[in-house]
Amino acid sequence: MSYGLLLSTSLASVAANKLRAGLTLLGIVIGVSSVITMMAIGRGAEVSVTDRISGLGSNLLTVQPGAQARAAAFFGGGSVSDLTLGDAIALADPIFGPDIKLVAPENSFSATAKNGRESIFVSGVGVTAEYLEARNLRIASGRNISAGDVKNSALVAVLGSSLTETLFGQKNPVGTIVKIADREFTVVGVLSSQEGTGFNPDSSVLVPITTAHYRINGGTGASDSISVSSMNVLAIDENSVESARNQITTILTITKQLAAGDEFDFNITSQKETLETLEGTQATFVILLGSIAGISLVVGGIGVMNIMLVSVTERTREIGIRRSIGAKKRDILLQFLLEATLMTLGGGLIGIFAGWTTAYFADGAVISGDTIETVIETHIALLALGVSVAVGLFFGIYPAIRAASLNPIEALRHE
Repeated sequence: MSYGLLLSTSLASVAANKLRAGLTLLGIVIGVSSVITMMAIGRGAEVSVTDRISGLGSNLLTVQPGAQARAAAFFGGGSVSDLTLGDAIALADPIFGPDIKLVAPENSFSATAKNGRESIFVSGVGVTAEYLEARNLRIASGRNISAGDVKNSALVAVLGSSLTETLFGQKNPVGTIVKIADREFTVVGVLSSQEGTGFNPDSSVLVPITTAHYRINGGTGASDSISVSSMNVLAIDENSVESARNQITTILTITKQLAAGDEFDFNITSQKETLETLEGTQATFVILLGSIAGISLVVGGIGVMNIMLVSVTERTREIGIRRSIGAKKRDILLQFLLEATLMTLGGGLIGIFAGWTTAYFADGAVISGDTIETVIETHIALLALGVSVAVGLFFGIYPAIRAASLNPIEALRHE
């Protein structure tokens, strides 16, 4: 049998049962479109977070408490952090840290922010005046937290853009009062809108780090002993990152009075290291999303095999007639394989269109305040199509072999 005749016969057989073929295609369509959509969302999240971290600058170093300090805090045997505001002041000394441009300590807190009847639970950060430069943030209106605010533990706040919209609508809140943790704060500034995931400053509030410690968290003690959750350290430039890291290690070793051989109770990470870790994590996440969506393809393939087995049973007499007039086992085998492949190929093409369309319209959608970003990659679509065809071949083999193995005489007797 010629390949042209084989193709036309297979198309006619598929078209003879349009509803059944359509339902079979649906499983493949859902599988392929799910793979494309989920991979697009996963890649979009990866690119978004990577761009956000890259935007902080290649000369940023982050200093955080070590495992011992965190364990002590968890079991109640120590402070929340083994890093203090005094450590940050020591790092900012140009004599001991000539390659350190600035140091921006921070301390996180959670509280309820209110304005009139509007109320929202927010994540806040106690900061110093250097925080905005270190985190590459900008003021849209008003001013930044000042050194005087930090010194006086002033009740002032800088609001994120989306938090401002929630509490004040379209009004400019600078100069007005907002309640944070049941204390009245004067809004002195509003941040420019940021894009990204993770810690999103759009929905956060910034207050002086001393205010966060004494007036929100109820802390005591001298200002130098204020615990900080992390310190953002900017090196002079990208080439000074390693020397700045060494200077941080030396200074903290002195301030912590660590003896030779003692383990450092703090961690220093650069943006490059953060990006490498993130890329590995995101790659695993994307693969996981693709694998979950790929299960739909397997389910669709099982559906194809089921339908093809039913088709073999229904067409047993037809197979017997064709065998009796000269059709070979190979012809029967190829026809049923081709029918299965045509269904999965058609489902794959429709699935690509559906997945591409879904990912396209999902780009920029806002869910629970977070903006979804999608990145559609051609090779993912082609891979999904190839897998769908392979699924058709794989799950079509058994029905095709069964059809080709039918005894012509027994097949002709089938009613």
